[in-house]
Amino acid sequence: MLPNGINMYSKLRLSSFVPPVLMLIIFFVFLYSHNALGVEEYIHIQKDRFFLINQILGQYPAIVNNLSQLGDALIFLSFLGILIVYIPKIWESLFSALLVCLLYSFVLKNFFAVPRPAAVFDHSSFIIVGKTLSGHNSLPSGHSMTIFTILTVLFFALMPQKLPYKVLMFLLMVVAGFLLAFTRVGVGAHYPLDVILGSIIGYISGLTGIFISRKYEIWTWINNKKYYPVIVLLFLICCIYIVGKIIDENLLIFYFALASCVVTIFKVIQIYAKR
Repeated sequence: MLPNGINMYSKLRLSSFVPPVLMLIIFFVFLYSHNALGVEEYIHIQKDRFFLINQILGQYPAIVNNLSQLGDALIFLSFLGILIVYIPKIWESLFSALLVCLLYSFVLKNFFAVPRPAAVFDHSSFIIVGKTLSGHNSLPSGHSMTIFTILTVLFFALMPQKLPYKVLMFLLMVVAGFLLAFTRVGVGAHYPLDVILGSIIGYISGLTGIFISRKYEIWTWINNKKYYPVIVLLFLICCIYIVGKIIDENLLIFYFALASCVVTIFKVIQIYAKR
């Protein structure tokens, strides 16, 4: 299944951008129709939904806080580390896609400058899990962008050949993506529409990364065993980062991410030693 799936990269057309662009148009038409293009109005129209979702998901603080960490690119990528050995093409697209995602996030957060819930509402009126974020960078959700960027690259890489399985896999990706993304509302860090816009932008970032890696051979060195020491170094840096997260927050997911990094390092060294 994997080789066929990777071949889907070559079959993607620019028309793949039409659905997410239409969703962006619908998103902003919705805001316009509700006179919510201003910051105060944007927050007001989703205030009730924010409190509702936050109260529901916030009842499970350990779960939402752990799952929310997958919006951190280094944590999510740690679990995909072993693919750098077996399916390096995925990592080529991931690198490009996440750089695009980072650019979109920086530009859009600064452009919209929407204050986070903790900067607007009384802290006692909703559930805050983990660190209190109160900056003016709520829209779009960067964690949601990261999650959907990575899931989009994985989806088109591992896509089955048969249509029913494609549809099923796509639905699973969307459901899983939104479940992870909405944990950002559960921890009190974002409004629902932040998450929705972030997810759409993430999908676009994933597609863009695939097209970039397909056209430009920027990351092909990943598949060259000569550069495996560089990969080991990168994952060692990732390990140091995760250890810092463990010391700072001590969440279960960080231990699993660290174990995944260690396994990847061991496998890469093993292959490099045999070359």
